[in-house]
Amino acid sequence: MTEHKNNTKRNDSIDEVAIIGAGFGGLGVAIRMQQQGLNDFAIYERAGDVGGVWRDNVYPGAACDVPSHLYSFSFEPKPDWGRTFGPQQEIYRYLRHCADKYKLREKIKFNTSLSDMTFCEASGTWKLTFADGNKRRARSVVMAIGALNVPQYPEIKGVDSFGGKVMHTAEWDREYSLDGKRVAVIGTGASAIQVIPSIQSVVSDLHVFQRTPPWVMPKSDKPVTPARQRLYRRWPIVQRMVRNLQYLFMESLVPAFMWDSFLTRFGEAMGRRYLGKVISDPVLREKLSPNYAMGCKRVLLSDDYYPALAKRNVNVCVEGIDKIDETAICTSDGKRHEVDAIVFATGFKVPVSGAPVPIRGVGGRLLEKDWAIGSEAYKGVAVSGYPNMLYVMGPNTGPGNTSVIFYIESQINYILKYLKTLRRNQNTYLDLKPMVQREFNADIQERFKGTTWTSGCNSWYLTKDGKNTTLWPSFSWQYRLTTRHFSVSEYECITASSEVAAPDRNAVTTA
Repeated sequence: MTEHKNNTKRNDSIDEVAIIGAGFGGLGVAIRMQQQGLNDFAIYERAGDVGGVWRDNVYPGAACDVPSHLYSFSFEPKPDWGRTFGPQQEIYRYLRHCADKYKLREKIKFNTSLSDMTFCEASGTWKLTFADGNKRRARSVVMAIGALNVPQYPEIKGVDSFGGKVMHTAEWDREYSLDGKRVAVIGTGASAIQVIPSIQSVVSDLHVFQRTPPWVMPKSDKPVTPARQRLYRRWPIVQRMVRNLQYLFMESLVPAFMWDSFLTRFGEAMGRRYLGKVISDPVLREKLSPNYAMGCKRVLLSDDYYPALAKRNVNVCVEGIDKIDETAICTSDGKRHEVDAIVFATGFKVPVSGAPVPIRGVGGRLLEKDWAIGSEAYKGVAVSGYPNMLYVMGPNTGPGNTSVIFYIESQINYILKYLKTLRRNQNTYLDLKPMVQREFNADIQERFKGTTWTSGCNSWYLTKDGKNTTLWPSFSWQYRLTTRHFSVSEYECITASSEVAAPDRNAVTTA
């Protein structure tokens, strides 16, 4: 940071950069900042440890559906992944390792939940208010809160009257045993296909309530042998080659998702073949057969989901849920399914609109209002009217086919260029020009036309109005090229009218 005059008053309540969240995004930003000599930052984490969703999601069977080598930082490879696809515990350990190796814990304020953000035009800083009443100021804020962190509970009549156990996969109660219980799992998405096989053998009866059958493909998950781990450790270039091959394979799937073509039909044929190979019962097979284009909804990977559904103690219910009473789930066909516990595997509230906390920008504008009909940002990072606020995994940066870490690292590259520009221009702030944001998002929505993502299925990718504010509508390498370019001409460079005391470079926010 540019040196300030010796008579500048020290103010320990001001951060040069405040990073909100200590998951993959927040840790990645912090590590890369340190590596490039940008050490004036503090991290604020609502929980008591790092890890984000991989700290919180502890349901049985929780794991990643992206190969381990690709689901890790390119600048911090892990040669000793235990499986082809990392389980929750191992990914959580990896993130804790990153925090420890790069000595980030001393810069993290744990158990500190952000409750309000307001931009001050006079000083060009953000005022941060936390749930405990404490306040801080920051010249810039990196929102690394993640896209999938607030559990989604469906609105079902009578759920509050149920006398048994109710829990969401994202809020799993490890003290409660499902052994010998009659259990209902509501939902058949990414978390459901992991938890269902993991609990099927221990429960007495398992009722799976399905609204829409997913496309499921084999996962081919295997242990990584000690010999292979030693090879990666001794010859890192081999691991990089494996990672690159995995990336190229996953990129090759994009055309099948983008356009309803012969590649889509080929993928669907493979999916139906896999279903028919595992499920011999024609009635169950019909229940599990998707009737929409592959890729319209997220394609799921599992080696044990279909086999679990074929077990005698499992009942797949495709009739809609009418209500829940004190002891059972009642479906639209008039049947009562008595259960002891209900597990909601219904995913997360996707931030397609609104904002996680009240965020007030220039002139008092409210982000929740600006995003009321669908969130928008520039390159998924900057939002016009909210200067020096930068998102990690903001709107339209979700991968439909590959690792989210590739997107996060692309955003980090852009964020670093933004922060370095601020470093060269003290007492100023950058506000994205409205036209730049409008033109970028108009192009994004135009590119979605004709893709499988907008082919008509009921997908969490879309807003109620059918706008896709979640995915990037093309190859991930194109997003990498897009975020590689930073131009200050796309921003209004505004000089703050009043100078605030410089942050103390030596002050450290401790846990």
